[in-house]
Amino acid sequence: MDDRANTIAGWVLFAGIVALGGTIVAGEYFKAERPEKMGYPIEGVQEESTGGGEAAEQPAAFYLASAKPELGSEVFKKCTACHNAQKGGPNGTGPNLWGVVGSPIAGRPDGFDYSSALKGKGGTWTWDNLFAWLKSPRDFAQGTKMTFAGLSKPEDRANVIAYLNTQSDSPLPLPAAPAQAANPAAAAAEKAGQGAQGDKGQKQPVQTEQQAAQGGKKVAGPGAPSVSGTSAQTKPAGH
Repeated sequence: MDDRANTIAGWVLFAGIVALGGTIVAGEYFKAERPEKMGYPIEGVQEESTGGGEAAEQPAAFYLASAKPELGSEVFKKCTACHNAQKGGPNGTGPNLWGVVGSPIAGRPDGFDYSSALKGKGGTWTWDNLFAWLKSPRDFAQGTKMTFAGLSKPEDRANVIAYLNTQSDSPLPLPAAPAQAANPAAAAAEKAGQGAQGDKGQKQPVQTEQQAAQGGKKVAGPGAPSVSGTSAQTKPAGH
């Protein structure tokens, strides 16, 4: 009786081992690789973008037109370790920024020792120059002593500039948004329309056989229009 039970148990164990081995082998043989893109392509349906490339940055005036000084004052708190923007305030690690908008670059009578990189820039702190400077001081003036990496968001830069503009005896009016930047869709449509008109203008009309004959050329081939001419249009024999 014990031998029979041991035999049955052995066959059951053997069957389990075979089933397990078969499962493993089948799983390896029919293993499916995860596709690079999930889902099935549908012909005629364009795939929506999922964060391909970031939209191109607009000019400074586009962001300044809707900039908010009160938000800029909050962002400017990142700068207060080196700067202050109060009238008559002292220089710190960086210069005092009262009245900086529109002032000469590295040429303000504030007694600050500017770097040679800034001294060599020339010009004034225009909207565009401030916008580029706040984005990356090192790119704007290579060799500057300013170690701040910059503000990556154009909205933050615009808000800070708008705030600094209020820190002045004579704030300047903020610029209006450029026409094309204010309505990029309309600008793109206008550009596409101009391109279509250019292509249309390049197309040449097909000459009829009569017009070609007057110009000394004859149109032939399956695409040429058939013209039923008179005897006056037929070239006389012998000429």
